[in-house]
Amino acid sequence: MESLKGKVVLVTGASAGIGEACVRAFAGAGAAVVAAARRRKRLEALAEELRKTGGRVLPLFLDVRDRACVDATLSALSPEWAAVDVLVNNAGLGRGLDKLHEGDPAEWEEMLDTNVKGLLFVTRRVLPGMVARGRGHVINIGSVAGRETYPGGGVYCASKFAVRGLTRALKMDLTGTSVRVTTVDPGMVQTEFSKVRFRGDEARAAAVYKNLEALRPEDVADAVVWAASRPARVDVTELVLMPTAQSGATLVHRGALKGG
Repeated sequence: MESLKGKVVLVTGASAGIGEACVRAFAGAGAAVVAAARRRKRLEALAEELRKTGGRVLPLFLDVRDRACVDATLSALSPEWAAVDVLVNNAGLGRGLDKLHEGDPAEWEEMLDTNVKGLLFVTRRVLPGMVARGRGHVINIGSVAGRETYPGGGVYCASKFAVRGLTRALKMDLTGTSVRVTTVDPGMVQTEFSKVRFRGDEARAAAVYKNLEALRPEDVADAVVWAASRPARVDVTELVLMPTAQSGATLVHRGALKGG
């Protein structure tokens, strides 16, 4: 196991869900964490909370969809925060469950701009420093939706298929360097994801997780930290996490599990 103490970790989409859980987990492991997202107040509250227990967290306003914002904001980091050792590309979202021929192109753009282009913009800004320093780790949060599609999920699934493809291509591009690349692909995680997907419809969002025990954000964060803390010789290239009650993108068992 490689110590994360003193390492600089940048987490996007850090104000809630998996991103917030990753900030907590890395800070708890002794890393210095740049918590980046658009919701300033949440970031500041999270940073203040973790500082009280000895955590080093820098809240950073960042809209990954805006390339100029990404370039300017990350370029302005002070030297103690700029040398990122671990990048967790977590920012992402889904919108709607419409059939493709009935979908809203504005929602398609939002998903692709965040899930794909945002990942590219941040990685392009951070990765050259990793290559120059001869160390680093890019961890992309994918999804089982990047491995199998489902009705109404066309564009979201396409965005996560892109994440998986980009992760594999990046691994090849970095052949001969010490920079590691990982994709962590969770199934159903109980976060704000469904509430965002259904634009605040809390009843519809709650129904997604009804009568089943989904993954928790901290379960995914545990996997991310585990991958990041392997010995330098080990690159965990792919991790798939599923709730015990889930067997496929849309195949879930609702109710008590046998022996559970």
